[in-house]
Amino acid sequence: MLFPEETFKTFSGNAVSDTTKGNEVLINFDAESKEEVDAMAEKVRKAGGKIYAEPGESQGWMYAFGFEDWDGHRWSMLYMDLAKMPE
Repeated sequence: MLFPEETFKTFSGNAVSDTTKGNEVLINFDAESKEEVDAMAEKVRKAGGKIYAEPGESQGWMYAFGFEDWDGHRWSMLYMDLAKMPE
């Protein structure tokens, strides 16, 4: 749900973070495939979103990309190939 900052402060009981100076969380969600990660990155790009980490492989078994929403919160979509996960 989206709320004006003043309304949100009443729910959280705290000040709203300044996302231009730091991040309070990285919100990550799962993908079923590399193709799903690529498709979401393209949707973000077409919508004018800010991608801070282009889609790519990490550690030989993960594939992800990262983007910011309009409030500066950072999100990541991640596919994990568990067959390639190190033991």
